[in-house]
Amino acid sequence: MTGRSAVFLDRDGTLIEDPPPGFLSDPDLVHPLPGAVDAIAQLDRSGLLPIIVTNQSGIARGMISEEQYHRVARRVEEVLARGGGRIAATLHCPHYPAVTGACGCRKPGTALYREAHQKFDLDFASSWWVGDRISDVEPARVLGGRGILIVHSGAPLD
Repeated sequence: MTGRSAVFLDRDGTLIEDPPPGFLSDPDLVHPLPGAVDAIAQLDRSGLLPIIVTNQSGIARGMISEEQYHRVARRVEEVLARGGGRIAATLHCPHYPAVTGACGCRKPGTALYREAHQKFDLDFASSWWVGDRISDVEPARVLGGRGILIVHSGAPLD
């Protein structure tokens, strides 16, 4: 192994409750899913880097602002730190192909993961991708890691 191991985590529907229709713009509506706070603490204690990677197309569509997104992201990190763990980084794609055109950072694209790889000297082969949609875990196949798909009753996989 040449670098550190990370766990790339989707945000909505994986770590926190999926927002109601629309996009999460109010930090007071951030609610962790059962087990999420403890999981972040365990990952952090084990030496794995918890990194949130999230698509936030509501920014490109004008449904939320970058400022609203960042307030919510800070709140997510605060809530998940309640168990003593720490999120190493939160990375987001603000694009929506129908509005901004294609980009390399929107999951399942790999640009955000490659950014994290450079910043933290990561080893993709010993890293994990966790999410509730196929697009959350597909980068594991492309980059050589392992994916864990969380299936919720009635939730779409993509």
